[in-house]
Amino acid sequence: MSAKSVGVGVLHALLGWGLCGATMFAGMAATTTARALAIHSVAAPLIFAAVSWVYFRRAGSWSPLGTAAAFVGIVVAMDLFVVALLIEKSFDMFLSVAGTWLPFALIFVSTWLTGFAMRRRGHLV
Repeated sequence: MSAKSVGVGVLHALLGWGLCGATMFAGMAATTTARALAIHSVAAPLIFAAVSWVYFRRAGSWSPLGTAAAFVGIVVAMDLFVVALLIEKSFDMFLSVAGTWLPFALIFVSTWLTGFAMRRRGHLV
């Protein structure tokens, strides 16, 4: 695994995290917290399926399972260090199944399934 391969994987995960954050930010500005969380729970797996699709089309992409774990790990780390510590100054977000744990699980599953489907179709190198 080269530094370039790691960088590409990290950048894709950060792109997905940023798009999820933008979705949550827009949802909080436009509607209630409950609706914003529901929108985020639907959007997160769709965003990561799209990001994963782009990622898995590249030569040298990681395995679907490894990518799903890495993407979720990066999202968790960013939520922990940026959102919880810097923005909210609280870990309360991690008490919410709908706001945190469900999106994490859906991101993992959508990333893994996208990679699995692309591998079965012969799109992975």
